[in-house]
Amino acid sequence: MKKIKFIFSFVLLLAVTVSCTVEGINTDTALLGTDSAANVNKIFDISTDNSGKVKITPTANGATSFQVVYGQGTGSAATVAPGSSTIHVYPEGKYVVKIIATSISGAKTEQTFPLEVVYRAPESLLISTSGEMKVKATALYAKSFLVYYGDVANEVGTPMAIGQELPAHTYPATGGPFILKVVAQSGGAATTQGTKTLFGFPIDFETAAVNYFFGTFGNVTFSKVANPNATGLNTSATVGKYTKSMGAASWSGTYSPLNIPVNFSYGKKIKVLAYNPDPANIGKKLNVELEWSVDGNPENGVAVIKVPFTKSGAWEEIIFDYSAISGIPAGAKFTQLVLRYNDSDSGIGEVIYVDNIRLTN
Repeated sequence: MKKIKFIFSFVLLLAVTVSCTVEGINTDTALLGTDSAANVNKIFDISTDNSGKVKITPTANGATSFQVVYGQGTGSAATVAPGSSTIHVYPEGKYVVKIIATSISGAKTEQTFPLEVVYRAPESLLISTSGEMKVKATALYAKSFLVYYGDVANEVGTPMAIGQELPAHTYPATGGPFILKVVAQSGGAATTQGTKTLFGFPIDFETAAVNYFFGTFGNVTFSKVANPNATGLNTSATVGKYTKSMGAASWSGTYSPLNIPVNFSYGKKIKVLAYNPDPANIGKKLNVELEWSVDGNPENGVAVIKVPFTKSGAWEEIIFDYSAISGIPAGAKFTQLVLRYNDSDSGIGEVIYVDNIRLTN
């Protein structure tokens, strides 16, 4: 009998204990339903390569998920797990990013954050040209380019994509020198621009901004100097000095790549002002040779004319008439000028001067 009473008492006690425990769980669940995430914040990692990419990492205490509303683009949002990030590409500008944190109970807490995306100006702009003014450019952080050829008033820039080479551009017969301008665009407000002063006919050695490059071969020297005899046909201040050094090879000379080709559509005669200070050089010939035609026609060695000096101690005009040479197309264009002097003999230290090299009809 005592044993039955003891068992009954134990069962009653156990029932009371279970009842208390269940009541406690119900109370805790009710409290959890009121919990929400706290300290909602963010980390913005903004790219510096003008891609517009922004990595957004939401943070909060007690959050089980986040919704990131980018503030740019229709319906632009993403769901992000705690510890994860989302990436959005922004145009340059100012935005408001909203982060909504959801707690384990489903309660939502939101916070907004300002975001400003500023693109950096392109750097290390490099302009290159080839042939009949085919233009390319490279620049760090550039998204695109605008090209201004500099030969018309109120010019509208020609768009050029990254890696693109613009097709040939033909310059007018007169005017210049021309300033080629390339503007590197960031994709935002920032830009960087560069210029290149173009080199073509006429060549007068007077414009400081023009690189009158005359490379040499075979022991010849060439330089821009003061006019040694500023009278008569040529009173300009600066001219080109050609020196065929002692022992220079007969085939020696100068060469100069031209940014703007010699265009036979505008004429087939090249006139050169030349000055020979030594009577012993009368009868020796100056060669004007045109090379590297735009379309490969004619080949090098065809557009070659040799004309002798007839004077000493005074400037004279020497004319090179290419219309008499067969095999040169009517609209031939040449991108390199070569000068040679007395190509039948080795050099003995002769000096001549040239100026105002131009194309005429």
